[in-house]
Amino acid sequence: MKILSIQSAVAYGHVGNSAAVFPLQRIGVEVLPVYTVNFSNHTGYGAWRGPLIAPDDVREVITGIEERGAFPRIDAVLSGYQGGEGIADVIVDAVARVKAANPDAIYACDPVMGNAKSGCFVAPAIPDLLRDKVVPVADLITPNQFELGYLTGTTPLDLESTLASVDLARDMGPRTVLVTSVERPDREDGTIEMLAADDAGAWIVQTPHLPFKANGSGDVTAALFTAHYRATGSAAEALARTASSVFGLLEQTLASGERELQLVEAQEHYANPRLEFEARQVR
Repeated sequence: MKILSIQSAVAYGHVGNSAAVFPLQRIGVEVLPVYTVNFSNHTGYGAWRGPLIAPDDVREVITGIEERGAFPRIDAVLSGYQGGEGIADVIVDAVARVKAANPDAIYACDPVMGNAKSGCFVAPAIPDLLRDKVVPVADLITPNQFELGYLTGTTPLDLESTLASVDLARDMGPRTVLVTSVERPDREDGTIEMLAADDAGAWIVQTPHLPFKANGSGDVTAALFTAHYRATGSAAEALARTASSVFGLLEQTLASGERELQLVEAQEHYANPRLEFEARQVR
């Protein structure tokens, strides 16, 4: 499998492509990473250095990949955090060119905007660009509950309202939706959930809620789910494998006492996940 991953990159820590590439490689996926920013560290530190990469420069890198004849062999395009407004056009154009070369390719969009606790942390124009231009051409999206609400103009809370919001998102274009960090009020104490839905149904998986914030975990989640879903065609299987891998990564990171994801140290959780969490069908 080959994935063209158009995302941010950092030198210190693991977010964007710096979080997505290694787990994908560890499960045998060939990744073609294209960077949208090249920062020293993620912006959660409050200070960082390095450039946003100009959209024309990102486009040039993608064109160079196309000129090597790679597009017919790309199985998925993956995008995440978009540092500037012009990247949306570059991504949409790249998806169209890849799909022209390989009609079986899919586009997986992680519509990074923010979360319920922090609000939006992207440039003001990005959420509307994602909703109006990028998400409608995606086959698979991986929003958290906050982002799902923004995309659909709803407030997903319990399972019923979250499923209704997922249906609205699927009506926008993408047929497969993974909702990360579902925090419905009627769940068991000390747990957190993810929900995946496609034409075959909807499934939810529940894991313990670990008491810390880990930047980049959503990027790992989107990458692994995309690869597993593309390989198996099963939302339930992709959900169970992804949840097990990401929980193992987070558990190991928490135990280390480090702020940054222990991405390399936790690599066995991607290659050989414990599969300890069952994906339960809810529709």
